[in-house]
Amino acid sequence: MNEALLRSLTPSVLAILVRRGADFAAAEDAVQDALVEAVRVWPTDPPRDAKGWLVTVAWRRFLDATRADAARRRREDLVDEEPAPGPAPAVDDTLRLYFLCAHPSLTPSSAVALTLRAVGGLTTRQIAQAYLVPEATMAQRISRAKRTVSGVRFDQPGDVATVLRVLYLVFNEGYSGDVDLAAEAIRLTRQLAAAIDHPEVAGLLALMLLHHARRAARTAPDGSLVPLAEQDRGRWDTESIAEGVEILQAALARDRLGEFQAQAAIAALHADAPTAEETDWVQIVEWYDELARLTDSPVVRLNRAVAVGEADGPRAGLAALAALDDSLPRHAAVAAYLHERDGDLATAAQLYAEAAQKAPNLAERDHLTRQAARLNARRCR
Repeated sequence: MNEALLRSLTPSVLAILVRRGADFAAAEDAVQDALVEAVRVWPTDPPRDAKGWLVTVAWRRFLDATRADAARRRREDLVDEEPAPGPAPAVDDTLRLYFLCAHPSLTPSSAVALTLRAVGGLTTRQIAQAYLVPEATMAQRISRAKRTVSGVRFDQPGDVATVLRVLYLVFNEGYSGDVDLAAEAIRLTRQLAAAIDHPEVAGLLALMLLHHARRAARTAPDGSLVPLAEQDRGRWDTESIAEGVEILQAALARDRLGEFQAQAAIAALHADAPTAEETDWVQIVEWYDELARLTDSPVVRLNRAVAVGEADGPRAGLAALAALDDSLPRHAAVAAYLHERDGDLATAAQLYAEAAQKAPNLAERDHLTRQAARLNARRCR
């Protein structure tokens, strides 16, 4: 059973059902039923046309659910419109579905959550972590969004800003989480950049390319994380870096700065440094100041504290960190790093251990645990 194939086909099948008249919530349920049936049937009887098979089965499941629902008898005339099994058109509807999920009837945060769940394939837990809210809160938000769009005609696609936010979060989950979605996010952002002349679309594409260029160096052969300062820069993808920088420079030249362009500028400064020691941390702090002005994000200010610690010394970084809520994700890890640079190994080891307990994934937890063990071993010498 090719799970990657099923995941890649899901958005197009869902989009086809919505285009044929299914409301979003019912279409999503029908597609999920079709996926379950595929898992059961395909290992012994694989179809010639996987997408056409899924469309046919999902549409039948939707019609069955429609007939069974007395409140929706008005849709029974769709029975006569059931498409015959056959090849489905080779059209990529994924990006269109992103815009449809960003419906004007939803708030931007609800639209992002719904799209990440229905189209991006992320779990409620992963989305909650991205939004820094409890999983139960995010589950309620997604349920409300589904109820809001249930029965709504999807003829008013949402705005570009919401779609960019979704693509960014999908990329981040693919880059650092359990599900590999980074390449798909880049592909869709390329499509969007080709269709829309917008500096923030270009900024997001540049940001993705610059981060993705470092991916091969982010993990050791045993799967452990390699911090940016310790990465083998010879393994970075120089073609992607060059493309990202070129796209970024063209976007910045338009003098319409946005948060994705600012983040890309920070990534470009890291990519431009031949070694970690040659990183232009002063300029990075300046870009973080711009980014904080644009977003007022506590996560941005957390990352800025690290940059301040590199530019002006660890105590300056700790002073910047003191102004932030210590419940922020990765706050303890940042504090540990700055205390280690300041020579306070005991406090740093304790904070690394605390950060490991709160780590969002196994790789990060193992890395932080090793950092704590390394410092404790140094203290015992």
